[in-house]
Amino acid sequence: MSTLPSIIVPARLASHRFPEKLLAPVKGIPLILHTARNLKREVPEFEVIFAVDGEKIGNVVRDDGHQVILTDPHLSSGTDRIAFANETLGGKFILNVQADEPMVQREHIMSLVAALQDSYSPMATLATPFHNFQDYQDPNKVKVVLNQKSCALYFSRLPIPYVRDSRLGDDFSELDPTPLKHLGMYGYEQNFLREFSNSTPGKLEKVEKLEQLRALEMGHSIKVSIVAEDTIGVDLPEDLLKISAQIENTV
Repeated sequence: MSTLPSIIVPARLASHRFPEKLLAPVKGIPLILHTARNLKREVPEFEVIFAVDGEKIGNVVRDDGHQVILTDPHLSSGTDRIAFANETLGGKFILNVQADEPMVQREHIMSLVAALQDSYSPMATLATPFHNFQDYQDPNKVKVVLNQKSCALYFSRLPIPYVRDSRLGDDFSELDPTPLKHLGMYGYEQNFLREFSNSTPGKLEKVEKLEQLRALEMGHSIKVSIVAEDTIGVDLPEDLLKISAQIENTV
C-alpha cells in the first residue's frame, strides 16, 4: 500500500443487550469518546472517521473534534455501515475498529496493516492466544483456527480446535496449536468490501451469528495476524467497570 488505510469506526446506538452503550459514561466521558481519543493517541498518523447511525451520537463525536459520516440507520451491520461510508471516502484499503473497544493499541492497528500488505487476502483480522479454560469455553469469545499460511479455516463460538486426547486446565502452554481468540477488528480491500456488503448472509453466518464466516463461504481468504495483547469490549453494563479500571481520564 502506498498510503495508510483509513480507519472507519461504525457506531450505532441500537444495541439489544445494552441500549445506547456508546453514550454510557466512563469517568464522566461517553464511551465512544474514549475510543476516539485513544485512536488519536495510538495512531495519530491515520485518518479516523466515525460512521454513525444518527445525529444524536454524531453530534457527540463531532463536537469532540472527530470526523463523522452519517449513514442509513437501517443498515444491518457494522461492515455495511463502513461500506456505505467508503463510497464517499473512496479508500482503497480500510480498517474497521469497533466503537465499544477503547483499549485498542498501536500494535493492533499496525498488525492489521501488515496483514493486508503481506498477503493476497482481501480481508484481514486479528487473534490472540487464550490463557484460561473459562474464556476458551465462553461462547461470547469467538475462536479461530488457521491454515499453514495463517489464513482462517473457520470461526466458531464453540471451543475449536477440540482437544480430544488431553484434559484442559488453565495451562494452555503445552497445546499446539494454541487456541486462538478472535479479535473483532478487520482490514478490507475496497472492491471486496463492496462485494461483501452487497452479498447475502451465508448459512454458517446465520447459524453462528458471525458475519466474517460470510467471506469464507464466498470463497475468500482471511489473513489472521496474531498479537500478544487482548482488547476489552463493552457488551454489558458491568463491562464498563473493567474499562473504568484501566482507562485514563483524558479530560
